[in-house]
Amino acid sequence: MADILTMLATGADGYAEPAALGLDSYQWVALAMSVLIAVFVWKKVPGMITGGLDSRIAEIRTQLDEAKALRAEAEALRAEYAAKIAASEKDAEAMLAGAREEADAILARAEADSDLMVTRRQRMAEDKIAAAERAAVAEVKARAVTAAAAASRKLISERHDSTADRKLADEVIASL
Repeated sequence: MADILTMLATGADGYAEPAALGLDSYQWVALAMSVLIAVFVWKKVPGMITGGLDSRIAEIRTQLDEAKALRAEAEALRAEYAAKIAASEKDAEAMLAGAREEADAILARAEADSDLMVTRRQRMAEDKIAAAERAAVAEVKARAVTAAAAASRKLISERHDSTADRKLADEVIASL
């Protein structure tokens, strides 16, 4: 009979659950959890947890507000730089147009200067040709004068002798 009582006390598998003060193990676990929860409530642990969570939530909200402000600032800077880029593009177009106009003006001035230079050089060439013609005519005249003087000297020396010279000199003196 002792075996049956031992079996009944220990259970069907032969293992006995510890029990103290008439409470089984699951009752002790429930009692310990109740005491733990009571201590947590007494020490205001849930308030500390919610306070910690609330402060973390406030911190996150502050960070989100800062992020929103930074985003707004970044968008404002982006808009400002977009406007600056647009203005720079307009300035670049204006500078390009001015450079084209200046290049056209320089080209027109160069064409006018080249036309003037061609006219001036043509005039200088014509002047050189005219001067060469005058020099050639003067040289031909000088040679003609030299030839005429030589021919007249020869004719005078052949046709005029000293008596003819006296007669000519007397006529010249008489005419004075």
